[in-house]
Amino acid sequence: MSRPFPPKVVTANDLRGGHVVYLTDAGQWTPRLAEAELLTDEAEAELRLLKALGQTGVVVGAYLAEMRAGPAGPEPVHFRERFRAQGPSLRRPEAAHV
Repeated sequence: MSRPFPPKVVTANDLRGGHVVYLTDAGQWTPRLAEAELLTDEAEAELRLLKALGQTGVVVGAYLAEMRAGPAGPEPVHFRERFRAQGPSLRRPEAAHV
């Protein structure tokens, strides 16, 4: 018996800025996880991923990330995705304090 398909979102990195982006149900990229399309059908998820992988001039490194449905949209299941959803781990340095 096969395991049920866990909900997922399509995620990647923006080619120009490098920041994490998520695919919406309208086929647009957004930096906000809450706006990502939560995919519950394996075949549909694979199709959405294939389309994302074809957008080589827009994003890089697209993949399916496991999520769960939350009150405000998809929520990460694994640490890596929680970490990515929080934004850059390195911030631009402010003016040096001397």
